[in-house]
Parts: sequence; structure tokens; C-alpha cells
Amino acid sequence: MKSKEILFLSNGHGEDAINCQIVHALRASAPDIDVSAMPIVGDGAAYSRSTIPIIGPTSPMPSGGVFYMNPLFFLKDVRAGLVRLTFQQLRAALTHSQHCDLVVTTGDIIAAGFAHATGRPYIIFMSAHSTYYEGLADLGFLLNYLLSSEQCLAIFTRDALTAADLNQQGFEKAIFVGNPVMDNLNATGKNLELKAGVRTIALLPGSRLPEANDNLILLLKLVKEIAANSTLPVQFRAALVPSLMLELDDIAAKSGWLHREGKLIYQEIKQQGSEKAATVEVICYSDAFADILQQSNLVIGMTGSAIEQAVGLGKPVITIPGNGPSFTYRFAEAQNRLLGDSVQVIGTEPANPDILKEAAKAVDRTLQDDKYLANCVKNGLERMGPAGGSHKIANYVANYL
Repeated sequence: MKSKEILFLSNGHGEDAINCQIVHALRASAPDIDVSAMPIVGDGAAYSRSTIPIIGPTSPMPSGGVFYMNPLFFLKDVRAGLVRLTFQQLRAALTHSQHCDLVVTTGDIIAAGFAHATGRPYIIFMSAHSTYYEGLADLGFLLNYLLSSEQCLAIFTRDALTAADLNQQGFEKAIFVGNPVMDNLNATGKNLELKAGVRTIALLPGSRLPEANDNLILLLKLVKEIAANSTLPVQFRAALVPSLMLELDDIAAKSGWLHREGKLIYQEIKQQGSEKAATVEVICYSDAFADILQQSNLVIGMTGSAIEQAVGLGKPVITIPGNGPSFTYRFAEAQNRLLGDSVQVIGTEPANPDILKEAAKAVDRTLQDDKYLANCVKNGLERMGPAGGSHKIANYVANYL
């Protein structure tokens, strides 16, 4: 008997990662099911790492897939071949899906449109819509049509409030079972060289180069402000992608820091109230993301999904806008609406010296606000839900097949 086959569609790096979490859970419970993927944005590296075959062409675009933040980025994508690439990907999905029993799609209207065009039954994890963003989930005419189709078997939402909202709007198949981004965040036991009794601050500059490179340079400027003005002893750990680790020599040279085997060192920090100059270190890892998040007291981030994960773990988050294309004030402000009081956005423009000073004060204030820190734990569970969402979605898929 021919084994069952599923095509996974996604339109974004975070969406790729969500689908991979579902595949991991599916492989554990139903290893005889064949899977393949079509990442509509980027190169699909998460699928490659998870040994999931990619069935069509991929190509990173200048905007990194977030051209809706700036029309100029969309024009750059068009010049880079976006339209032609999208048609090629759609053709690949239409051809390959004819052999598939189910399509699983994660993303927004583009992902839903691809899934519907295949003519196959599909489920969607609706990662781009939340009632927390909009007051009411406004799907618009086209997405409303796609999700009302008999082809659409289930709508999995990113939070419980959105599921309840969609149910009230007549989408009875909308359900919240947990957000897959909260899965696979178990610490590995990595030795982070932490000093006991000292508050730990995690730095998350993002994963897309060259933007992550620029973000890390900006975060190092903030680290100097924090080290110079903090009333509490603090230590810094940075979670970087491997490609960014390779840039540390260059980043250190540009920023006036020293780099020694993953440690960024800045000497001669003049601390407030002290005549002695001190040294500050930022220890960087490419293989300890979950460990750093779990053991941090506060997170400073300029990224998407990783900040959601930090909030889900109950961590307070400080964000500062960068130059983009991804992490701009517009993105940070929308993220703040999505994730609530756990996230403090400092500044409304790319961070300048005044914004960095304000952010350093916010860090110091936040670490000493016990009531606020307790509220972050409660808010994180409400906004992101418990772990286990990918397993529940995988169980739905296996039961359907």
C-alpha cells in the first residue's frame, strides 16, 4: 500500500520553523508518512536541516520576506525576480500536490492561497493574524473565502483569544492547541559560564544577515550603556546563528571591542559612581539558544519568533528599533501589540545615543520591578500558551490520514 504524503507550505522563516516542529512531532508518531515542503520565502534552510525535501525553486529576496513593512522593499523584490519565482513555486506546488493526501500550510493569505490552489484538502496554522493585533481578527474578503472553503479542514490559531474570536465570526473549525514555537525549548545543559547571583541579560540580534550583523553592533553599544549605568551587577550572553559567529572579528573591529574565541570584550567602561574602569564581556554561542533564554532574567531582542519564545517563557523583553529591513519600529510596535506588556519598545526610530540611554535605564528599572516580572510570567502563558502545540497538530494530521 502506498504511504500517505503531505506537502508543507510556508511563507516566512519563522513559518518554516513552525512546520519543521510539526514534522518532527509527526515523524515521532507516524514515521511512515512521507513529507515534502515548498518554502515560499527564503532558502528554506530550516527544512534542509530537518532533512525535509524541498520540491521547488527558492531564492532569498532583498526584503527577507517582510516587504509589507516598506513598499520600496517590494520593488526591490520585484526587480530581484519575485514574480517569476512565485509562479515557479506555485507551479511546483500544483504539480507535486497531485500525489499528496493533505497540505499543511503555515502563514498568511499567500500560504492559504497556495494551499487552496492545489485543490487538495488542507489545514492552516494562521501565524500572521491575531485578535491581539487587530481588536477583531479582520481576515478580509479573500482570506475569509479561502478559510470558508470545504478544502480547509481546520484553522489552528496562534492564541486562544483569536480562536474564540473566529468561532464567534462563524469559523467553527478554528481552534487553539498551543503555539508550536514554544516547543523544543528545553535547555541542553550547556555551560554558559554564568556567575552565580548576577542577573543575566540575553542578546538576540536576529538571524538574517546582513541585518543581524548591524543589529549586533547596535546591541553592543547598548551593552556599554547598561554596563556604565546599571545599579545592579549584570552579565551578557548572546544567541547567534552560526553565520553571525563567523563575523565576530569584523564586528569587534568596527565596534572597538576585542574578540577572543566567542567572547566580545570591552575594556575601560567607566561605571557610574566608581572611579575605576571596568571590563564588560558578551559571551556568544551558536548552539545554546534555549539555554540562554531559560537562564536569562531579561531579554534584549531585535527579532521576531525568538522574542515570542522569550515572552512565552515569562521573560521581560526590551526592544530597540533598527534600520531594517525586518526589525524596524513598525515591526516592533506590532510585536508589542501582539505580545502585550512583556515587551517594552524603546524609541520610535532607529536607535540613537538618546534611545540607547533610555533603553539602559529601562533595563535597570525592569530588573528591580518584582511585580512587573511576575506579570510577565502570567502574560507569557496567556499570549503564547503552553508547549505541545506541534504534537497536537501532528496528531490531528495523523488521525485525518
